[in-house]
Amino acid sequence: MSYYRRANVAGGMYFFTVTIADRSADDLVRHIDRLRRVYRVVGEQRPFETVAICILPDHLHAIWSLPDGDADFASRWMLIKSGFSRGLPVRPPASASKLRKREKGIWQRRYWEHLTRDENDLARHIDYIHFNPVKHGLVARVQDWPHSSFHRYCRKGLLPPEWGGDVRDLSGNFGE
Repeated sequence: MSYYRRANVAGGMYFFTVTIADRSADDLVRHIDRLRRVYRVVGEQRPFETVAICILPDHLHAIWSLPDGDADFASRWMLIKSGFSRGLPVRPPASASKLRKREKGIWQRRYWEHLTRDENDLARHIDYIHFNPVKHGLVARVQDWPHSSFHRYCRKGLLPPEWGGDVRDLSGNFGE
């Protein structure tokens, strides 16, 4: 069995990628209200600040700032993942391979986490999160993806609505 070392800095700021097992599914956006509700409830029970977030059909990216003296992001993700999964339509039985890896639910068992190092690292990850729907071809402009903290950044005047441009302009047509 593999042993994964995770960063463990109390009060740290972490970037996460959390993914569902079926990368062709759209569970996260199809059940977005459920995900938001569970995310909010867990945040009320085990506080953290969401610095940035973007929810795509099959994965999400988030940056969390944990409270001073608290480094336990793992239990928060466990509660979010299990709370979201409970009550969803029953899936066909998992393959033998997935069962061997203890992957029974809709989520991939593991997730990616990165402790942000400094302000530049944080800014790069915020940009990455906000641009992700364009990167995956879901929209041509960042502002067109509804499930992103990008809109909060715009309301606060931290980013202009046209941030990230329009990938349709990269085709050479330039609106002609």
